[in-house]
Amino acid sequence: MDRRLFIATAAAALTFSSGAFARTLKPYRGPEITRIVIYKERRKLYLLNHEDVVKSFKIGLGGNPIGPKRFEGDGKTPEGSYVIDRRNPNSSYHLSLGISYPNDQDRAYAESFGRRPGGDIFIHGRAGENRGKGKDWTAGCIAVRDRQIERIYTMVQDGTQVDIFP
Repeated sequence: MDRRLFIATAAAALTFSSGAFARTLKPYRGPEITRIVIYKERRKLYLLNHEDVVKSFKIGLGGNPIGPKRFEGDGKTPEGSYVIDRRNPNSSYHLSLGISYPNDQDRAYAESFGRRPGGDIFIHGRAGENRGKGKDWTAGCIAVRDRQIERIYTMVQDGTQVDIFP
């Protein structure tokens, strides 16, 4: 069994609870997602198989989205190249995929100002109570609708490249 099919099958078996209901994720059987590209200004997230767009989603960002994330608490969403480095099926935000922010350059920049770069940047859902907060309400994460993060969660593997542009 190839890795992609194994992960899709394992994801399909994953059942999670959110509020008063439980849901089983449907397996993803499409082309491998090799890269995630996010354009902050466009408020779009693209899932790619090499150079082909497989799926796109509207997104919400940090409450202060213009410019790159530099310091903990600045409300900005990072810009740069990262990878998906963890997943949380029990996220407070429905489901979440961790982004490897901060990288070495992010840390060095913050340290040069005697500050911390922050962390815990995720692609995640809205988790019900965050509906209606507007488009840019996170502390720096990338937010999609709950049904969309369910799909993204099954499509994307740990280690997938994430490129975030202004």
